[in-house]
Amino acid sequence: MPGNAMAIYAVGDIQGCYAELQQLLEQVRFDPAQDRLWLVGDLVNRGPGSLEVLRLVKSLGDSAITVLGNHDLHLLAVAEGVAELHRTDTLDKLLNAPDREELLHWLRNQRLLHAQDGYVLVHAGLLPQWSVAQAGSLAREVETALRGDDFATFLAHMYGNSPHDWNDGLTGYRRLRVIVNAFTRMRICTPEGRMEFKFKGEVQNIPAGYLPWFDVPKRASRDATVIFGHWSALGLLHRKDAIALDTGCLWGGPMSAIRLDDRQLFQAACNNPVAKHW
Repeated sequence: MPGNAMAIYAVGDIQGCYAELQQLLEQVRFDPAQDRLWLVGDLVNRGPGSLEVLRLVKSLGDSAITVLGNHDLHLLAVAEGVAELHRTDTLDKLLNAPDREELLHWLRNQRLLHAQDGYVLVHAGLLPQWSVAQAGSLAREVETALRGDDFATFLAHMYGNSPHDWNDGLTGYRRLRVIVNAFTRMRICTPEGRMEFKFKGEVQNIPAGYLPWFDVPKRASRDATVIFGHWSALGLLHRKDAIALDTGCLWGGPMSAIRLDDRQLFQAACNNPVAKHW
């Protein structure tokens, strides 16, 4: 980068891959005094260094913006005793850490969506009928629930696949669940915005009647560039209206970052893949 201009680096799913995150930050010569990190969520779980990742990102203060992913919300639910650990979870070290409560409090005060300068940062996606302004407003509804005194009750009601689609008249936990599912779990939907959650594969294998959420014709957020992760089988996608950055570091792929001002790609190789991809 010429001169001392601030650079924004958008980074794909980290999922506890602390060593690779460190390599990536060294590669771009990240300077928290002037640069910014935008993280697509899923900071934790499956990889070996979730505790270290949270400590690092928290220590960056305003130099890092992260949105919450499904694994981050799962950690919060497990910590509150409203969800069980899965066999493949690697959260024990974090849950037993002396600074656990401080880290979890920080995590639940992060956002679900960040919009700035024509970009939208979100973990999974936006439903096709949501404008950026509406999506931001809906994200704040969930953020308010997460930050409230009764957040454990919200987390207990967060799980479930229904309703599958958005309706402005939805209320209560059903409303919040659809918002969370779209922002943190969605990969595909019908042209009308009905979500399907079982599919995790490659684009050519999408079930009939569905398409990637970002390919829905005339989606209301198409004039913005949505930066997201979550879909490792999709891999790197780099186009005007969508940047996908989950390149499956956990599974042996690289960890990816894009510098937004010139769209240059940076990648750090995976050190220890957890498992073969799919």
